[in-house]
This record gives sequence, C-alpha cells and structure tokens, in this order.
Amino acid sequence: MPGFELFGDLERKEVNDVLDNGVLMRYGFDGMRNGHWKSKELESALQNTFQANHVQLVSSGTAAVSVALASAGVGAGDEVIMPTFTFVASFEAIMLLGAIPVLVDIDDTLGLNPEAVKAAITPKTKAVMVVQMCGSMANMTALQDICKENNLLLVEDACQAIGGTFNGKPLGSIGDLGCFSFDFVKTITCGEGGAVVTNNKEYYLNADHYSDHGHDHVGNDRGAETHPFLGYNFRISELHAAVGLAQVKRLPEFIALQKKNFSILKEALSEIPEVTFRTVPEGGEESYAFFNFFLPDAETTRGVIKEFQQNGVDACWNYFDNNWHYIRKWDHLKDLKSLFPITEEVKKGLEYLQTKTFEKSDHYISRNISCLIKLSWTEAEVKDRAAKMVAAIKQSL
Repeated sequence: MPGFELFGDLERKEVNDVLDNGVLMRYGFDGMRNGHWKSKELESALQNTFQANHVQLVSSGTAAVSVALASAGVGAGDEVIMPTFTFVASFEAIMLLGAIPVLVDIDDTLGLNPEAVKAAITPKTKAVMVVQMCGSMANMTALQDICKENNLLLVEDACQAIGGTFNGKPLGSIGDLGCFSFDFVKTITCGEGGAVVTNNKEYYLNADHYSDHGHDHVGNDRGAETHPFLGYNFRISELHAAVGLAQVKRLPEFIALQKKNFSILKEALSEIPEVTFRTVPEGGEESYAFFNFFLPDAETTRGVIKEFQQNGVDACWNYFDNNWHYIRKWDHLKDLKSLFPITEEVKKGLEYLQTKTFEKSDHYISRNISCLIKLSWTEAEVKDRAAKMVAAIKQSL
C-alpha cells in the first residue's frame, strides 16, 4: 500500500485505451467507444474479487458510504452507529443524508466494540457501520449477531482493508453492504474512486440509479431514460476506472508483498516483551496494509514516535494526536462548524458529543502505533527498518 508505487505498463495501456477513443464518461456515447467500457469491466472484476453479486462504482469511498446507506433507505433522523477510530469521511457520509452518527468505543481489534454497540442502540438506530481500519477487522461474528437480533443493517466500510478476509470471505462482502475507496493512497488506486458491494439486488439497483441523478439505465438512449426517484452525481470516470482495472488485476501481487514486509516487521518486534499486537478475530486474516502494535502507555508511545522520526523511520503514526482519524481532535464535528445550517434534528442528535468521553478508545489509541506497509521496499530495506524500529523502542523503554 499504496498501489501507485508500482504503476507500470498495464496502467498505461488501460488509460491509453480511454484516451484513444476519447470517451471519459462511463455512460453513453456507445458508438465512439470501440468496445471499451472500463467501469463495467472493473465492476465485473470486483465482483469476482469480492465474491459478491453486485458492485456499483462511484466517485470516492466517502460517496460509497453515502450511496450504500441511501440505497438501503437510511436518511433524515436515522441513527448510524460508528467507531471513534475511523476517517472523518465516515461521519461526513452519514450527515450528508441527514442521518445522525452515533460514535462508540473501539476495542483491541481497533474496530467497533460489540458491547458499546449494544449499549448505543435506540429506537432510531437504523444501521451499524463497522470500519475495517488499517487492514484488519472488528469482531464480525458478534456484530453480525447484534444486527440480526435488532433488525439493523450491517454496513462495512472496508476502504482500508481490501484483500483482508474473515472466515474465507473478503472484507466488505460480509455485511448487507460494503464500501471501498480507491483513492490515491489505497492498496489499489483509481486516483479517485470507490465502490458499493452487495448481494441484495434492490440495494444494488438503488445505488446504480441514485449515484447517477436517478437514471434507470434502461436501454441504449441516455436521453430516454426515466428517473424512478431523486438521485445525485457520484459517478466515476472512465479514466479513473481504467487505472483501477489495471490495479485490481495486480491485487494478489500487492497483497503478497504487503504480507512479506509485514511479517518481517512483526517478527522483529515480537522479541520485545512490552510490545503487543492488535487482536485479529479468529478466522480473520489482515490485508497487511498496515502494521499496528501497542506500547505500555501513552508517554512511551510518544517517545517511540520521536525516536522513529529522528532515526528515519517514516510513515508511522500515533492516531491519538492525529486530526483526521480519531474523535479527540474532531472539533469541527463537536462544534458543528458548517457552511450551511444543520437541521435541528441532527443538532439535537449530536449534543451527546459535548459531554461524551471515550476512555476505552483512548486506552487503545493512545498506546497504538500504526505503520504503513509500502510495496516498493526491498527486503533489505524492510530488515533495516525493522532493526531501527527495535532499537528505537528499546531506547524509549
């Protein structure tokens, strides 16, 4: 991760196909295309990758979450339970629909804590959105059981976890709906892009129409298409899809590289008793896009980060002090800083953020270090990095 590190002839070939025929839009212009339908080809390839019946490409991972929720009828006043550790896009995508994000604690998987989810369910709860952060997963069996018992949608935001599996099933294909991002820093990239994954035909058709102004996509004359319901523009372009089509063909190669580099780092740090690793639920396999570990306390963790920086160990973070991925510094959400008026229903629904604390999440995030696994590292570079990491941690301890 990320796939742009290994751009090559296959990506250039797919993009040049689009430039040669000149049709950058995924719909229409049938006569000009010379048989090239990159978005359709990528959707078909992703169906195989995700072992899913339906895939709808969209413009981003954020769009994928909004489209997925909308396709299942989530909207104004509905509550969507989500984790404190994610990307800001998670609550943005919920609020875009007029729904209310209900943030709850994580556990040592770095994903949703099932007990916290149970405690947050109200009559307004419509969906539970599990975010498979940093290449791995939450306790999916427990979350599936909770959603089944309470008749709730289970939505997977697997934007950071393409290639991970649970009980042999690809992450993103386990819930009612799955969401993926193919932005510039994902394991496979389109530059910008995303996908909604589902086995539910109704949700798929809704996503297909909703993401393109409500077009029903019936027939070969775009101007004659009807609009069964209101929609918006979340389309991907053919250029973006072309890059993704090349990249998805290389996903097994990318995952193998990630696993190799991840394993070298984990083996090295395993010799340090004070280092512990995130829990991967039984039956789960990470995508190996990130290497995550815990240290004994927040002070030690900050010290290790400084040692890493001073010794040339890049691409490692402690999310406790991060502005994008953890509730602690999301002041724009807590204070509802918006360019336009927020509905009273959403304002009231988010009042809990003024007083709510997340001690369990703090306990894990303050002690966590997350390191990006690069595809371009040589084995010698990974081993050198591992040695530097071990030395820096021992120095701080």
